[in-house]
Amino acid sequence: MKKLVLAIAFIGIGGFAMAQQTTTPQDKQARRAEMQQKMQQREQEHLDQMQKDLNLNQAQVAQIKGLHEKRKSEMKADFEKNKVARQAKMEDMKAKKAQMDADMKKILTPEQYDKWQADRKAKMEQRKTAMKDRKMMRKPMNNDAQIAK
Repeated sequence: MKKLVLAIAFIGIGGFAMAQQTTTPQDKQARRAEMQQKMQQREQEHLDQMQKDLNLNQAQVAQIKGLHEKRKSEMKADFEKNKVARQAKMEDMKAKKAQMDADMKKILTPEQYDKWQADRKAKMEQRKTAMKDRKMMRKPMNNDAQIAK
């Protein structure tokens, strides 16, 4: 009985491992286009709901749509403006990390340094996994919220 359960478990795990796919640039472009289409659809649904709830006329709908477009372009411009600052901050953080590495290498023995590096890498993987888990937990809640509306 135990062997049967273990065999089924290994087959299941193997199936999940085989299901993992790598993403290509074309996949990313297709996903991005799909997301943009969904966002436009949501915006239109939101505008339609506002029109229904507030009893807006077509002129008001057009003005609100223009306002939304203006706000979206402003946000995009702000994002681009701050992009340079974010990149500079990332470079500064990388330089500080490299300096920390150099200082630690001077202090620790080679064995201690290798162990420290391995521990740091393991902790980084744990953080990545935790972030992915949080992201996966958040997605269904967002979909449920959309359905509830």
